[in-house]
Amino acid sequence: MRQAFSWQIGRRALALGERTLVMGIVNITPDSFSDGGLFLAPEQAVRHALELLEQGADILDLGGESTRPGAAVQPRTAGTQEAPKHAPHEVPGGSSSRVPSVSAEDEIARVVPVIERLKRERPDCVISIDTYKAAVARWAVAAGAEIVNDVSGGTWDAEMLPTVGQLDCGCVLMHMRGRPEDWRTLPPLDDVVGTVTRELEIAAAKAMGAGIARERIVLDPGYGFGKSFDENYPLLAHFGDLRKLDFPLLAGTSRKSFIGRTVGQRLAEVNHEAAHDVSPTERLHGTIATVAAVILKGAQIVRVHDVRPAIEAAAIADAIVSAE
Repeated sequence: MRQAFSWQIGRRALALGERTLVMGIVNITPDSFSDGGLFLAPEQAVRHALELLEQGADILDLGGESTRPGAAVQPRTAGTQEAPKHAPHEVPGGSSSRVPSVSAEDEIARVVPVIERLKRERPDCVISIDTYKAAVARWAVAAGAEIVNDVSGGTWDAEMLPTVGQLDCGCVLMHMRGRPEDWRTLPPLDDVVGTVTRELEIAAAKAMGAGIARERIVLDPGYGFGKSFDENYPLLAHFGDLRKLDFPLLAGTSRKSFIGRTVGQRLAEVNHEAAHDVSPTERLHGTIATVAAVILKGAQIVRVHDVRPAIEAAAIADAIVSAE
């Protein structure tokens, strides 16, 4: 049987493990690898988010900065803003020794109006903010977000973990190697599963040391984030090894490049043509295969672009898990 948890996300808790929860992706960005620019305008983002809720999304994950492969992400190393007291366009600047590719002010301006509108229209919806910046986390939670999803695992902004420790919200810590602009030059890992497991354990310990209660934490191995194409498959095959960390697990494989390459190679064989990666919009069936795989190996949450197909796949995978 799958591990069961009660995930504290503020004033309420989500039951994890009874069935798979589906987190729907809303990229409020001009340059995300799969759907950049489609939902950049607030009204477009809100419409898309409401559609995902109608399809059955349990959580909406809103992001205002792309961390796609090659993105020139430059993490903040110091400084953050105080809790919001003004409108997003009035956010005071914080000190930083490096300038992010998207400023906290711009990111806040993208996501906060969408969060506020969604909470007005669907007060009970669960919103996650996909950010590595403490200032954005503060504003998003003040606007109604109940989860902070940090792709850097709390390592890119020195204020993120202490900030989330003070906020009344859930926390997703993802494993990442390097920065997106460095991924193509990273050396291979001898033991990707062991490395990810060990470093997620360290990230969780640091988070708890910063005041984030254990029951507020979910871990994500970070498929595609600083892993080579081949390294993602051991992480899928041995996803169950992460259960020994005794935290809820989230898997985000949706439309990732390793899926596009594998599917493209097989289609090339079938069609007797040169191999090529299929585009992100052609990776649905491959994505669903990975969704089923991680659920069977213990994932409590899956993060996807295509909510309805994931819900259908999760229903079958959950039935199999329940029959074990």
